[in-house]
Amino acid sequence: MSFMKEFPMRCPEDSAVPSTSRRNFMKYASMAAAAMPIMSEAHFAQAARVAASGKAGGYDFGPTMMPADAVLINANENPLGPCKAACEAVAAMAPWGGRYDMYGETDKLTKTFAAQHGLKEENIMVYAGSSEPLHYTVLAFTSPKRGFVTADPSYEAGMYAAMMSGAGIFKVKLAADYSHDVKALVSADPNAGVIYICNPNNPTGTITAKKDIIWALENKPAGSILLVDEAYIHLSDAEDVLDQVAAGKDLIVLRTFSKVYGMAGLRCGFAVGRPDLLKKLQRYGQNPMVVTGAVAANVSLQDAELVPSRKKIIGDIRRDTLSWLAANNYKVIGESQSNCFM
Repeated sequence: MSFMKEFPMRCPEDSAVPSTSRRNFMKYASMAAAAMPIMSEAHFAQAARVAASGKAGGYDFGPTMMPADAVLINANENPLGPCKAACEAVAAMAPWGGRYDMYGETDKLTKTFAAQHGLKEENIMVYAGSSEPLHYTVLAFTSPKRGFVTADPSYEAGMYAAMMSGAGIFKVKLAADYSHDVKALVSADPNAGVIYICNPNNPTGTITAKKDIIWALENKPAGSILLVDEAYIHLSDAEDVLDQVAAGKDLIVLRTFSKVYGMAGLRCGFAVGRPDLLKKLQRYGQNPMVVTGAVAANVSLQDAELVPSRKKIIGDIRRDTLSWLAANNYKVIGESQSNCFM
């Protein structure tokens, strides 16, 4: 990406970044913080398109003409879109789009999610997707003295946020089975501010067992938090860790409606954690939710068939694809339980 050419990322395992001292790196990171957007998969896809086109200079997020029959997989979207009930709810709510949230749709969504998972409403903050709380968590809990620890490979957005806070970035290779190596993550930085675990992992689709995540919670450096990104949890057989939030542990869990629920364009997601942890995110702002996104998310949670039916559709396509790859002598890393593999 062009940003990285201007502001190269220095990680502990790198022997050096040419002509970039730590002092200069911090200066560059500070400069970047003023200009760099909150990164999402849409940004990464657009940046890749710009790079492939040979265009120079920064980000170009303008409209792109696509063939009518194009198959788009570059932004990690769900082509099934919102469920029928969500579409109907959006249509019914649209005439009220001139109001911010006069019927409390965001509060209704919070109540539904809390009741479904044995949480208190104060454990939940609603955002327009999970990219904002991901960035805000990293900004809130990392600093030049408190590092950001992540698996390698894993979802990149947290590293960009860590650059904005001037934090050291510690990349830890996945374990032999391509799960997160939690012991290595915990020991990577004794002053870690955030240890990030994406489960299932992006881009490998591999699972980290709940017992391993709990081990990390119990053995992490004092003062650090686990940031557990469950964007793809519904596509897998993995156990979630929302009960650890209910137990008051030092973690924040991210959820999104962009994947299995097919609402990437409607924007809705959660940060789930202890109230004192969530309060630290609020200093970075929290816009009122789009009422169509809130109502669509609420009815989606109440559609008992949505998750199992889409999990099967995506799982069947994944198995067919992996079988074709194996038959054609392509090796896949790990055992994916998500909508992506490597």
